[in-house]
Amino acid sequence: MAEECSDGVTDSPKKGPTLSTSTSSFEALDPHDPNLSRLATTMFQKTGDYLFGELTTTQEDYKLLEAMNQATITKYSDMRQIAGNVAQSMSELNEKYKTLKPFLDQIDQIDDSVTKLEQAAYKLDAYSKRLEAKFKSLEKR
Repeated sequence: MAEECSDGVTDSPKKGPTLSTSTSSFEALDPHDPNLSRLATTMFQKTGDYLFGELTTTQEDYKLLEAMNQATITKYSDMRQIAGNVAQSMSELNEKYKTLKPFLDQIDQIDDSVTKLEQAAYKLDAYSKRLEAKFKSLEKR
C-alpha cells in the first residue's frame, strides 16, 4: 500500500507524498527543531491569553448586566412606590372632591343667580334710561 520513508513522508495513491500522522515514531526525548518548539510555545501562550481575555470580557459583561439589572430593579421599585403614593393621593383628592361637590354645586347655582341678576340690572338700567328720556320729553311740552 503506502511506503514509509525515513523522513515521515508516505506516498498516498490519490494525493501523492504526505506527512505521516502516526505518533508511534514520536519519542518524548527526541530533539525537535528549537524554532518550531519556541513558535508552538508562543502560539499556545497567545491562544491561552486570547481565551483568557475572551472569558474575562464575558465575565465583565455579565457583571455589568448584573449591575444594570440591580439598578433597574431599584429604579422600578422606586417607581412602584411613587405610583402607589400617587394613587393614594388621587384617592384622597377624589374623596375631598366628593365632600366639596355640594358646595361647588351651590357656587354654580349662585353664579347662575348672579348672572341672571346682572342681566335684570342691565334691563332695569335700560328701562330707567328710557323712562327718564320719556319724562324729560313730557316735561318739555
